[in-house]
Amino acid sequence: MRHVTRNGFNLGFAVLLMIPVPAFAISAITCHCFTDRTYDAAHPAAADPYFLVTTQNSFFAAAFGVDKKTIVINKQKGVSADDLWVAYWLAAKSGTDPESLLQRRKTRVSWRQTTTQMAIPVKSMGARFADALKSNASDERLAEAVVDELLLRFRFYGGPELSALRRAGAGNQELILAGLIAAETHQPAPQLYRTVTRGGVSWGTLLTRARIDSTKIQAEIATLVMSPTAPGSK
Repeated sequence: MRHVTRNGFNLGFAVLLMIPVPAFAISAITCHCFTDRTYDAAHPAAADPYFLVTTQNSFFAAAFGVDKKTIVINKQKGVSADDLWVAYWLAAKSGTDPESLLQRRKTRVSWRQTTTQMAIPVKSMGARFADALKSNASDERLAEAVVDELLLRFRFYGGPELSALRRAGAGNQELILAGLIAAETHQPAPQLYRTVTRGGVSWGTLLTRARIDSTKIQAEIATLVMSPTAPGSK
């Protein structure tokens, strides 16, 4: 067996450190590496980032009928959540492959420019998204419009309630998770959101009180999306 000296090992290690690491590898290290994935009463908010992301990914997968792994892999490659929402929304409305739209977006300055030559009926886009696209809104605003259209379609919220939560500062992740907990507990989503944002409890605490196991979030979301009985109609 070849003998490796300590100095030789250190030199080899230093050389490895100088080798460029592919961008997707770096992204994989920085994305979705959650050390806390279960609720811990001693640290009630520790797993909140995971609960928010996994609930959003589950909603995305159910809404567009894709494998959740596809979403995670795209994010690990550096694709933003905003671009994923917009690409899959446009793909669903135009019959275009979402991956090809994401590639096209890389060479365009905006989603409005990306869709210039796409013949998509404005009515099919949804009023919120169509208005945002027409005004050349930011990627974040376009993604919010997509999420709003989906939350309204699946009746997680009524229009006034959703608008009020947006004005209060609720982001996509918070809206989806609050909608899930509200559907399970029959508590108003705005009340749940205020409870968390005012520092009263964590999202993990609310999930635990609602008896929603973190490993069952995907199934719970899929049930709500597929159910003809709307969460918002209770």
